[in-house]
Amino acid sequence: MNDDKEIYNVCLRLLARREHSRKELLNKCLIKGYDKSDILAVIEDLARQGWQDDLRYAESYARHRIQKGYGPVSIICQLQQNGVNAVDLEDIVETVAGSWMDALAQVYDKKYKHNKRMDRQEWAKRSRFLMQRGFPAAMISLLFNRLDSNNPKF
Repeated sequence: MNDDKEIYNVCLRLLARREHSRKELLNKCLIKGYDKSDILAVIEDLARQGWQDDLRYAESYARHRIQKGYGPVSIICQLQQNGVNAVDLEDIVETVAGSWMDALAQVYDKKYKHNKRMDRQEWAKRSRFLMQRGFPAAMISLLFNRLDSNNPKF
């Protein structure tokens, strides 16, 4: 029972700093040497009490990453690695950036303020940057097509 109290305190300290997924809490407690079954029981108890919530974690994480300029591919991949699979990013992006195209345009404008004509090499360089940020190729192509037609509004 003493371990349960320690695990509970460790998890509460972590959750007081920021939201954590169940998997993150489990991994951090395993590193400290606690038994997996004890950890899972404590995390379940914390979830029942409302201290831990994977959906709330996913929303917080996605909101933060969108504000940092990351796209849907990157965010979904990272959430899956952290043990969260079911999250509706569309509602979150709508409140943070308006749409994924708006978020992409903001990232692009911040990085490439000057709107010089792009040759093939520059196009590839900019595409790679945006893909590394987690935006899909189709969305990037749409952005470049709209930039070519000198239509800055999305």
